Amino acid sequence: GNAYTNRRMAACLRDMEIILRYVTYAILAGDASVLDDRCLNGLRETYQALGTPGSSVAVGVQKMKEAAVNIANDPNGITKGDCSQLISEVASYFDRAAAAVAI
Repeated sequence: GNAYTNRRMAACLRDMEIILRYVTYAILAGDASVLDDRCLNGLRETYQALGTPGSSVAVGVQKMKEAAVNIANDPNGITKGDCSQLISEVASYFDRAAAAVAI
């Protein structure tokens, strides 16, 4: 994307960290409103104003989603059970974040 300088790359990584943090809050709360209100509202417009391709940010969010779903699906050291609802919820918050920044 438009993160070709160290400064812009650092800002992009910071934003990804913030998105991940608020997705985690939403998972723990079982409610997307904290993600929407504190993180996503206005984020697309900010990226547009800065010339950062939202689609690139959305790809990064999807990569985080894949990693989170893989971790949540990892059965090592976890009691067996049906986690499909949890996995679906985790994935939905990442999808919401990706959609909020995509153009």
